[in-house]
Amino acid sequence: MSSDKVKALHVQVAEKLIEQLKAGTAPWQKPWSIGNLPAFELPYNAVTGNRYKGINTFSLLLNGYEDPRWMTFNQASANAWKVKKGEKASLIQFVKTTDLVAKRDESGKPVLNAEGKPVKVSVKLDRPIITTAWVFNAAQVNGIPALQKQEISALGWDPVERAEKLIASSNANVAHVAGDRAFYSPFRDKITMPLKAQFDAPDKYYATLLHELGHWTGHKDRLDRSIMNKFGTEAYAREELRAEIASLLIGQELRIGHDPAQHTAYVDSWIKVLQDTPFEIHAAAADAEKIFNYLTGLEQKREIKAVAQAESEDQLPKKSTASKYLSAGDEIAYNDTTYKVQGHLKQGRLRMEDLGTGKNFVLSKNDALYSSLLDAKQHPEKQSRIATEAEMPIAQEPETVAAYGIRR
Repeated sequence: MSSDKVKALHVQVAEKLIEQLKAGTAPWQKPWSIGNLPAFELPYNAVTGNRYKGINTFSLLLNGYEDPRWMTFNQASANAWKVKKGEKASLIQFVKTTDLVAKRDESGKPVLNAEGKPVKVSVKLDRPIITTAWVFNAAQVNGIPALQKQEISALGWDPVERAEKLIASSNANVAHVAGDRAFYSPFRDKITMPLKAQFDAPDKYYATLLHELGHWTGHKDRLDRSIMNKFGTEAYAREELRAEIASLLIGQELRIGHDPAQHTAYVDSWIKVLQDTPFEIHAAAADAEKIFNYLTGLEQKREIKAVAQAESEDQLPKKSTASKYLSAGDEIAYNDTTYKVQGHLKQGRLRMEDLGTGKNFVLSKNDALYSSLLDAKQHPEKQSRIATEAEMPIAQEPETVAAYGIRR
């Protein structure tokens, strides 16, 4: 399809977004349904399953289709699906870093495959280029299987628990203060939140905190965005747009939801920014993807570290937790009886009792029995094995029993 007379993608998206912001129907202005299910799904490719990123998210999302699946004409044809007659494609763009070219032999002639067609190889471009493509929604295609919507219970995680883990992974400084303000201070590198009890649902608390965590990523030691902005300025509204889009992405990923009424104060500012600078939606969407990747990356690093630590601990030899000394209260099985340490005496001696005979005696660290009892305490499995061997009939294990007799 020719794009000679087509408006630039960011212009198309900015214009549609302005219309929806005015009507109160922009993606982040829509409330989630009962059961914490999103009012919409972020668009993804029906064949690869990959989610569309950046400006493409809004290019497709703003078209109003309920089905989140999209595909090119060739992808539909390859799967025996057919684009409905008269349907119009939607524009997306992507950065191309490689290209397919004909493979050539030493003489420069194209290499052909068994079917006589040129063999293509992928080569890296000298510099990335932005290219465009046209895609159709699943609702515009015949033959594609019906969309199977996933219930929250089938996710494999609890949204609130996962949100808590993501926040913990950030190690962000979060303070809770009774009040109605939630904000991030770049001067203190600190997030201030109302008390959890002030929110009427846990998901609203976490959605708000994740929004502020989006601002937190702009610190100079993280993604280094311009966040030292005065409230009410255009720069402040630009940063809010980034955090809002990022919270939309994270809310969808975690299924944590959002509060659509929370940021209504910025609507007029966003409309003005997009009217004055349509490319802002492209830049904001790109920055939001960086925020999303940064925060979910922290979560992944935490999980990888936990798995690696668990595997490392499993591979380490188990160390004995027994003391290097005999202590009061110890009861040690040894030599067909059990010895109990009744208490400590002066000069490191111990008051002992043979529980088998009831006999009491004093034991010094220099006595051979002390070393034997300490070894039995630290390695009780030895005594268990000895006891088992002692019970074996001599006729069955003559060598083993003989060895046992020597040890005694």
